[in-house]
Amino acid sequence: MSDKPLSVADYPLAEKRPEVVQTKAGKTLDDISLEAVLADRIGLEDLRITGRALRQQAEVARAAGRPTLAANFERGAELVDVPQDVIMRTYELLRPGRAGSKDELLAAARELRDVYGASSVAAFIEEAADVYERRSLYKKRY
Repeated sequence: MSDKPLSVADYPLAEKRPEVVQTKAGKTLDDISLEAVLADRIGLEDLRITGRALRQQAEVARAAGRPTLAANFERGAELVDVPQDVIMRTYELLRPGRAGSKDELLAAARELRDVYGASSVAAFIEEAADVYERRSLYKKRY
């Protein structure tokens, strides 16, 4: 794999820089084929997006002058290995009127940071907790 920084000219990576695209187990795009799937050499985990791939997309977005999109890709990269039930529980808390208190959101942020290393996502939730408090969004609305 090349250490050359990614740029807008490298997008889409699968076409322009296929050597940088890898599965979590290190398989390349050339390793993924119908034959490999039928022979059980490729599984569902090999088809999932990786944190590395999302960070690469962030690098391209930043090079294109899209820092907000880059930050979203980076937060997504942090969530790749977070269990689905944790993501859904956190998502539910973030819906206005669902969390009963600021402490609930702060606890979710702490879990994401301390257990899963998702510090950018945790900071985003902590910011949301402050906004929800200012806007009185902790009240049960339904």
